[in-house]
Amino acid sequence: MLRYALQRFALSVVIVMVAIAILIVMLHVVPGDPAVMILGPRATPELIAQTRQSMGLDQPLPIQILTFFGNILHGDLGRDVFTNRSVAQIVFEQLPYTLVLISVAILWSAALGIALGCYSALRRNTWLDTLSGILSVGTISIPSFVMALYAVLVFAVWLGWLPSIGAGEGLGGSIIHLILPAFAIGISWVGYVARMVRASMLEVMSYAHVRMARAFGLRERLITTSHILRIAVQPAVTLIGTGVAHLFSAAVFVEVIFARPGIGALIVQSVNERNYPIVLGAVLVTTAIIVLATLISDLVIAWLDPRQREEL
Repeated sequence: MLRYALQRFALSVVIVMVAIAILIVMLHVVPGDPAVMILGPRATPELIAQTRQSMGLDQPLPIQILTFFGNILHGDLGRDVFTNRSVAQIVFEQLPYTLVLISVAILWSAALGIALGCYSALRRNTWLDTLSGILSVGTISIPSFVMALYAVLVFAVWLGWLPSIGAGEGLGGSIIHLILPAFAIGISWVGYVARMVRASMLEVMSYAHVRMARAFGLRERLITTSHILRIAVQPAVTLIGTGVAHLFSAAVFVEVIFARPGIGALIVQSVNERNYPIVLGAVLVTTAIIVLATLISDLVIAWLDPRQREEL
């Protein structure tokens, strides 16, 4: 298990480095000079050249990439070009808001999706199974930003039950302000997880070891939890791990719609301002979290099914 974990960790580091290198190249393709955006159109060419030099934009692209990776090794993500604050400080001020939002969305959607998929598999071809399938497919087909807009319209504007702007103050206010954004992000994943768990459980229920467990007279609940669900939940774990990237992208729209602080809203603002250090730092941290979530899901799968780690 340790050898498998080290191999996956090394691969994760390589993925993060390649992703950041690609991002740096893409930022230079985007129209607009960051120095001009900072100084304004009336800035003199000498001042623009000096600003580009201070930001390292006058260096060749490979040198900029190597310099950025070298700074990362020293824990330096750069400085904000407008306020001269540390990029790491700015990013980690906004990151907890997004992590809490995504974590709540994952927890409630995974718990409900696994329970719904398990129930549908055990009661297959009943009217409840059909209703579950209709609701699952319906929620999958609705984008998160559309769900966020309708959630604001129904629960905040029409009914006035929940707030629609900000992150709230204190524990109680934060929880209330999390309901609508977490609902908008997680609702489609209920359908994904439910459909996958149902299909996987129906397949596992036909395995020989499950039939043998029934032949030995084991209780149906024990068979379901220990012999069926343990295997059937593995595709859902993989889906959730790889789906963290989708949740981060959904959080960008949701944070803008609900005017919430967070790393998604920070990236949008920084891209509009051509604030490259903030964009690079925020995407680096986001990419690392996404790769870490995928790594954790792989390790969980390897723990549930030893055959996965034996293949490497």
